[in-house]
Amino acid sequence: MAQTASTMLALGTQAPDFSLPDADGKIWRLSDLANQKPLLVIFLCNHCPYVIHIREKLAEVTGRFMTRGVAVVGINANDAARYPLDNPEKMKEESLLAGYAFPYLYDESQTVAQTYRAACTPDFFLFDRHHQLVYRGQFDGSRPKNAEPVTGKDLITALEAVLIDAPQVTDQFPSLGCNIKWKEGNEPDYF
Repeated sequence: MAQTASTMLALGTQAPDFSLPDADGKIWRLSDLANQKPLLVIFLCNHCPYVIHIREKLAEVTGRFMTRGVAVVGINANDAARYPLDNPEKMKEESLLAGYAFPYLYDESQTVAQTYRAACTPDFFLFDRHHQLVYRGQFDGSRPKNAEPVTGKDLITALEAVLIDAPQVTDQFPSLGCNIKWKEGNEPDYF
């Protein structure tokens, strides 16, 4: 039986550059965040039940690892015209409500999401100190309608390994969540 090729960003890929605004209009670039430190890029949004399900633990885990030297950024690429709960003003509210300590940026053109080959919310991309992709996978096995507790164990394992330059687990499970809400005609070829 032939195996289907993965559509995920390949491990070892250099972190794609970006230049995106936060809800206040401040522009953030990759170089502002990843100066010789590990970088976690999270594609998320405000209304997705999968993000809401993990947001409290996500805020706790990212805050803890930020104090240990990991740069973290959240990016919302959803079409805010069709999904007004994901507009920048609502992002600002969500960031405060959730307790996110990381910059939360808006990818209105959706080009950054496409460059990262992001597929859903939440979607996690962890890069090492050399900005090479070492983990692309799930937060943990918990979902809104299963009985597994929200622990963040898969991402925590990857973060712990990247901090000590240890090899990553080879069995990485893709994120599962709501599809990114692409603008009409903007759906990527990997989707």
